Amino acid sequence: MSRENQRLRTRKDLLEAAARLMRDGRTPSFEEVAEAALVSRATAYRYFPGLDALLLEAALDVAAPTAEQIFQGETTGDPVARLERVDTALSRMMAANEAGLRVMLAQSVQRPAGAAEPARQNRRGPLVAEALAPAVDTFDPEALDALSKALVVLLGIEAVVVFKDVLRVNEAEARRVRRWAIRALVEAARKG
Repeated sequence: MSRENQRLRTRKDLLEAAARLMRDGRTPSFEEVAEAALVSRATAYRYFPGLDALLLEAALDVAAPTAEQIFQGETTGDPVARLERVDTALSRMMAANEAGLRVMLAQSVQRPAGAAEPARQNRRGPLVAEALAPAVDTFDPEALDALSKALVVLLGIEAVVVFKDVLRVNEAEARRVRRWAIRALVEAARKG
């Protein structure tokens, strides 16, 4: 396992341990989460600045939709339709958890540039990959990589902040623009 994969796994283990302990109906200590994740307290602190940040992200991790939930009963292989399902699911989750997501975003941008440990979990990337999976052979590999990365940017809290705070548009207009961008990006990627 590469060092980067190990870092991601450790971070995920901490989030899962915190979520498990919170489901028991109590607020665990930082030490309890580290112990449940089978890492030292010092290691846990390399991934999260404190208990509040860890518990916030663990709660958001639980709220994030899974590919199984999004694509349950889905029969189309059309990447645009599948990406629109991802957009709908993520938009609902972000609307319900916007305050927490903004806090998490603020914490991630306050981390030192070049920090070894990942600042956040990549939840959008796997959803985009799953949405594109049935049509993966219709894209040039380089174009697919660029498309996937562009979609991850478009479908996150960062875009919500730009739409609301910078552009000052309502959700209906933001959705219209996201859907236009999804179609345009898929079309551009198909052209290579």
